[in-house]
Amino acid sequence: MSAAEDRFKSDPTSSNRAGVTLMNNQVGAVVAQVMAENHGVRVTELPSMIRVDGDEKIDFDFEEIAEALGWPDFGGDDFEEIMSTHYGRMVILDDRVLLFANPEDAAEYLGFDLQPVD
Repeated sequence: MSAAEDRFKSDPTSSNRAGVTLMNNQVGAVVAQVMAENHGVRVTELPSMIRVDGDEKIDFDFEEIAEALGWPDFGGDDFEEIMSTHYGRMVILDDRVLLFANPEDAAEYLGFDLQPVD
């Protein structure tokens, strides 16, 4: 197998990563700066978008983002306005957005248990 063929090989295992694509505007840039300070988060700026990718779980804390923006508040509507895509299990709470790489890690927020049924 050549290097090019190997690059596009399918891998069904979990990447243990989650992430979002943000608009590359003033608000998206500030959110990306805030998130870049978090452990395990990688920010990639591209001409028309900003990728925010993280290991296992990403926590977008609205209070922290609002403070960095200098806004009185920042909420789910504001977040949805600058986000175009995401991967991982997304949980939207009143004060934050959580992204989980693995759905089982979000079980407590989604109201299901992981116990096998007879």
